[in-house]
Amino acid sequence: MGMSSERSRLTALYGGLLLLAGALLTGVVYLLVQQGLYSSISTAVTTAVPRGPVPPWRSTPLPLVTAVPAQRTKPLEKADDDTGAIAVTKISDLAGEAALNRLLTVSVIVFAAYAVVSIALAWWMAGRVLRPVAVITGTARRLSGANLHERIALDAPQGELKRLADTFDEMLDRIERLVGAQQRFAANAAHELRTPLAVQRAAAEIGLAGEPDAERVAMIRKKLISVADDSEELIEGLLLLAASEQGLERREPVALDVLAHAVADGLGAEAAAWHVTVTVEAEPLTVEGDGVLLDRLVHNLVANGVRYNVPDGTVTVRVEGDGTLEVTNTGPEVPPETVPHLFEPFRRLNERTHARGEGAGLGLSIVAAIARAHGAQATAEANGAGGGLTVRISFAP
Repeated sequence: MGMSSERSRLTALYGGLLLLAGALLTGVVYLLVQQGLYSSISTAVTTAVPRGPVPPWRSTPLPLVTAVPAQRTKPLEKADDDTGAIAVTKISDLAGEAALNRLLTVSVIVFAAYAVVSIALAWWMAGRVLRPVAVITGTARRLSGANLHERIALDAPQGELKRLADTFDEMLDRIERLVGAQQRFAANAAHELRTPLAVQRAAAEIGLAGEPDAERVAMIRKKLISVADDSEELIEGLLLLAASEQGLERREPVALDVLAHAVADGLGAEAAAWHVTVTVEAEPLTVEGDGVLLDRLVHNLVANGVRYNVPDGTVTVRVEGDGTLEVTNTGPEVPPETVPHLFEPFRRLNERTHARGEGAGLGLSIVAAIARAHGAQATAEANGAGGGLTVRISFAP
């Protein structure tokens, strides 16, 4: 109904413009012909018909003795001229009126046929113009979670509707990626939350079966506390990720260089336990944002650099005055094709072994979400054959 209504409006617009142009053209032609018609006919008649008609008795020369006197010849010639002028005028008027009537009749018939052709042409043009819109509408109606892979792929010359269709296709690409990421996130979150519950259940059923002694109870207690800590860390990570995706509730100036030094000092003990050296090279840099979230961003970057490293490895934190935060670490070699996926939730370089301190795989996804909330861009690149990873956060100037 909406498409038919738009097509009717476009038809009325195009048809009205064509009919207006036709009416103006017909009127202008009629006026121009009317203005010059009398003079043209009068000239033609005067040229074809002599002004002074020769009387029958003058068909042969008369003798000189019988010639009409001069004083009588002039009035007769004048009378003949007046009669000829009246005849020319009357003939010109009648011919002009007949020509104008004929022109008007033909113009009306041609204009009526032109109107029919114009309306039909306007209807066809409106359909051609709205065809991409109909394709976009049909595709949008068919879309669901099962066929987000469909695209319009409009085959048309470059123009506004072509750009609209291409923009719609790009939007579908983003939606498909987001829906896919959410589906993977939901599946991975359910799996990650199910795992500690299964471990707790197994520990309770197996470890406390029979008549456990005090040492056995203490071991099970320690295991259950460890699993509970992992579950708490996972839930906190999920909540922080959700909060980051919702954007910022407050903004304040945050000295990123001071924050980098504070985070490195706070992770000093953990870095020493992993035999990793953390170095900070910071220029003064202040950004507008949430201090708590930015602290978590830097903390996750440095903590990942420490945990995914090699013995006697290094982590270098650089803060540049142009608005760039860069964290580089040594470590195992990272395949370049896996680097873009490291920012997705629960994605790791290696499969999870549920070892102590391994983390839930949310670190870089939280970093990316916090960066987006601050209008920044998070990118990563492998260091090559030497191993390790470089993560760069570029804040808008």
